[in-house]
Amino acid sequence: MSKKIRKPIKKEKDFSSKIVKILSQSANKTFNYKQIATKLELDDTKSRNQIIKDLKILASQKKIIETEPGKYLVKAESQDYYEGTIDMTSRKTAYFICDEFEEDVFIPTNNLNRALDKDKVKVYVYNRRKGKRPEGEVIEVLERDKTEFVGVIDIQANFAFVSTANPKMYTDIFIPKDKIGEAENGDVVLVKIEDWPKRADSPFGSVIRVLGKPGEHNTEIHAILAEYGLPADFPVEVEVFAQKLDTSIQESEIAKRRDMRDTLTFTIDPKDAKDFDDALSFKKLENGNFEIGIHIADVSYYLEEGTILDDEAYQRATSVYLVDRVVPMLPEVLSNFACSLRPNEEKYTFSAIFEVSPTAQVINQWFGRTVIYSDQRFAYEEAQHIIETKENTIPVDVSITGESYVVSDEIIEATLKLDELAKILRKKRMRQGAISFDKVEVKFNLNEEGEPEGVYFKISKDANHLIEEFMLLANRKVAEYIGKQKKTFVYRIHDEPNEDKLIAMQTVIAKFGYKIDFRSKDDIAKSINALMEEVNGKKEQNLIDTLAIRSMSKAKYSTDNIGHYGLAFDYYSHFTSPIRRYPDVMVHRLLQYYLDGGASVDEETYETKCLHCSNMENLATNAERDSIKYMQVKYMQDHQDEEFLGVISGVTEWGIYVEIVSNKCEGMVRIREIKEDYYTFDERQYALVGATSNRLLQLGDEIYVKVKNADLVKKQLDFHFLRRAE
Repeated sequence: MSKKIRKPIKKEKDFSSKIVKILSQSANKTFNYKQIATKLELDDTKSRNQIIKDLKILASQKKIIETEPGKYLVKAESQDYYEGTIDMTSRKTAYFICDEFEEDVFIPTNNLNRALDKDKVKVYVYNRRKGKRPEGEVIEVLERDKTEFVGVIDIQANFAFVSTANPKMYTDIFIPKDKIGEAENGDVVLVKIEDWPKRADSPFGSVIRVLGKPGEHNTEIHAILAEYGLPADFPVEVEVFAQKLDTSIQESEIAKRRDMRDTLTFTIDPKDAKDFDDALSFKKLENGNFEIGIHIADVSYYLEEGTILDDEAYQRATSVYLVDRVVPMLPEVLSNFACSLRPNEEKYTFSAIFEVSPTAQVINQWFGRTVIYSDQRFAYEEAQHIIETKENTIPVDVSITGESYVVSDEIIEATLKLDELAKILRKKRMRQGAISFDKVEVKFNLNEEGEPEGVYFKISKDANHLIEEFMLLANRKVAEYIGKQKKTFVYRIHDEPNEDKLIAMQTVIAKFGYKIDFRSKDDIAKSINALMEEVNGKKEQNLIDTLAIRSMSKAKYSTDNIGHYGLAFDYYSHFTSPIRRYPDVMVHRLLQYYLDGGASVDEETYETKCLHCSNMENLATNAERDSIKYMQVKYMQDHQDEEFLGVISGVTEWGIYVEIVSNKCEGMVRIREIKEDYYTFDERQYALVGATSNRLLQLGDEIYVKVKNADLVKKQLDFHFLRRAE
């Protein structure tokens, strides 16, 4: 009985949306019921009668117009059509994201009409009854987000298919025989979608590059870059252009700059860094204050607008830091040599120089081009040793030279004073509502072949905070200087956190006995800071750190300054890393232009550039994250016989996610494979509940697991559940 009731209802709904779609695709053309039936390939009387009925209903709803008896036209600017983007799920359904809807619109699989994840689309929205989630149908794909995909090729006699590991890519890609190229069966390839015929189940494409065999190290790293459209190498013409640049230091150029070569200057960077884009100078003044210079590589001196080198840097917009390599924004001749502030070398810099009181108050400021000479290069570990011991000798186990050495009293004094001032600046920032995210970073010890031999955690200490505070000071003061002139500028902005995500986070952290204070913006910031301190070193730290970061809005570049919530700054920009970030290059150019008295530049032009840089930053972040996942899976492949203590980091209806305590690798235990009881998912408790024992498996519980499967291609770990940690 129920089937007889449901069937015509489904048909009616389907016909209505399909009729509107046909009319929309030929917006200025009228159709009668016969023409629509032909388009729908329906010739039975029952279906034609249904079409006539649907046309009358749609006209009565003013969704279409009956221009003359029996002839229909889509209503111009119909309120039921919207433009937005597709957000695919892993279940082959999607949501339509549009600013005009508070709630995302559900798109069933059969209504996707060849739309793929992140595509810009035009959608007809129906089922907008109160209390019901709106549903929609894709009428037209306006713009593909991407047309190139990475996958494994399966070659048949006269054609091939490429399947991707991306759970949001719901279709294989069909490759005609003449477009397979040099690919062999089972290769990882980069393919380009060229067409998607209306009657075809899959899009048609061609192989544009063979990346290698699945599971091989270089194949997978290049696959990560290709997946996000990131380059692996520079075009030959760009390298040649860069090699021909005159990178020598000229007396004629020095004469145009503030000469800081006699001022004590040094760098503090990671021990494996090659591009040193910032240095600090320190001088005691007779009035008891300090002159502190933040000197940044003057990339814009070499990178002239309108050149192929500048075009390439803009397109890349950022360096990409994968686990085993850096894909730089600039060719090595600039990034590692001419622009890198290496010790005992004269360098052109763009500087922010401050007179600072003993209480870290900025008394005076100066911005402009300089020339410096770096007296010393430190790794963070070496600077940290000086801060902790206040001693001149850097021991062998800390030294980046491999030998013990002595540091001058002058540098020791400067380092300790800078540390003292940085701590005052940091404390003031926190009082003003800044949020401190010292999230543990996973790092790998790699052998010569790039294989992971060990895992360690990078934790920010005083030396890291010292550099961070003075970079923040320069970024803030540069932005403030231009911002108060009301001129177009490139800001780094950060909106207030998403309250819905914070409420969801509160639900999770309450299970560990923590809470967020929602009374005001300042109270939220203070309670998140208190939470970060409280969880430090505890088993749930990584989980809560991750949840807190996800609850925050994403920082981005914009000409519209709304301030930076996370840092509690009204003005903020990126001035300090032009070797690896194109927005910093734009900031240098604009700052010099305004220092020279230039009028405000075109806002729209720079907003477009900001959007591009933000998008490229997101792609680079995703690639970096994938490379860490890949390396974690690779590391765990070699530890399949070991037991690991893990913390439950996620609970779903299909199983639990577990994060290994010793290395932060995360994998899944499927619910059907937990044999100690029959478990079901309790959404209210956010836990798995045992049917017999009534015991819970919930967030933060410690359990022992063993690797079941380590899939390098999908970058996915599956675990065996062994037992609870009791």
